[in-house]
Amino acid sequence: MMSSTLADWDIRNPDVLADQRSAYDRMREQCPVARDGQGHWTLFRHADVLRVLLDHQTFSNQVSRHVSVPNGMDPPEHTPFRQLIEPYFSAQRVAWFKPVCRAIADELAQALRGQQQVDLMADFALPFALRAQCAFMGWPQELQQPLGQWASQNQQATLQQDRTALARLAAEFENIVTEQLTVRRQPGVAADADITTELMHEQIAGRSLSDMEIASILRNWTVGEVGTLASAIGIIAHFLAGEPALQQLLREQPDKLYYANDEIQRMHNPLLENRRRAVCPVEIGGRQIAAGERVYLNWVAVNRDPEVFPEPERFSWERNPQDNLLYGAGVHVCPGAPMARMELVEVIDSLLQHSRNLELATGQEQVLAQYPATGYAQLWLSGF
Repeated sequence: MMSSTLADWDIRNPDVLADQRSAYDRMREQCPVARDGQGHWTLFRHADVLRVLLDHQTFSNQVSRHVSVPNGMDPPEHTPFRQLIEPYFSAQRVAWFKPVCRAIADELAQALRGQQQVDLMADFALPFALRAQCAFMGWPQELQQPLGQWASQNQQATLQQDRTALARLAAEFENIVTEQLTVRRQPGVAADADITTELMHEQIAGRSLSDMEIASILRNWTVGEVGTLASAIGIIAHFLAGEPALQQLLREQPDKLYYANDEIQRMHNPLLENRRRAVCPVEIGGRQIAAGERVYLNWVAVNRDPEVFPEPERFSWERNPQDNLLYGAGVHVCPGAPMARMELVEVIDSLLQHSRNLELATGQEQVLAQYPATGYAQLWLSGF
């Protein structure tokens, strides 16, 4: 392990945690390829991250000893698993889930009407993400609370680098999935009853998926969906609360939400980072990365790179959407992007239609989320 005295930075440093976006912006300008005290690298520039995303031969996704389907796989192993899960986020699936998603959003938004101040994260964003995820997977709504607690504990264990806790939490999630699979294996359960049941009947190379593979797929969907979706809702709502003209425009022209949501998240990404592993020695930004070393891609800094996004703090209708790495790029581009975009359009439109003029609540502190999350832990709004 590399001595901490040789480190360029520490992502868990209190100064970094206090204002993550500003800290990552500084690193991008001052040390865009940075090594930490554990010998891991972080990339902060758009060009460097895009290079990694488009070169899976040099930068492997196999970064963990645990099974991760398909996120932790490389081609050719990755390809059939990717082909298996992509239909779950097809245009037909998105259309099927859209009214379900809207009904959840409308029920939660209507419950906020008339309240003077609302913690949007606790009262709307997280409940929506949990309810939507359970509905998508066909899980009982009683699992909302256990899933929420699990996601919170997983985040805390990641912050503390508690490997024992992370292993325990992984086992707990597998137990949740095992219980759901056991229910679906009872006599009389239809093969197409829900998405979890469908996964049980999928095949790879002529064999059924193992329970461990199903649990890994569902865990990736849950980790990627619940925390990130809730964070995205808070980020978008916070920005619109400070931009009344844009807020009203989107009420009147909700068709613009698709682009607006992505542009707002470009300025404040709801997902902090992803990992890769160098397969061979490679040079990036004048730094030599050895074979086997981990490389972290910092999405927050990348999408605020002024070399690609002039005046990165400014909302603009004129930016090229293809430059926005909100959902990644290359063979590992997020397969759930169409579903996530639809969910955000529906939930933000519902929030806007059921409010008068969203504003940051006076006398309340807006609490930023801490690593490994971004966005807000508490977001107090008025105007319902």
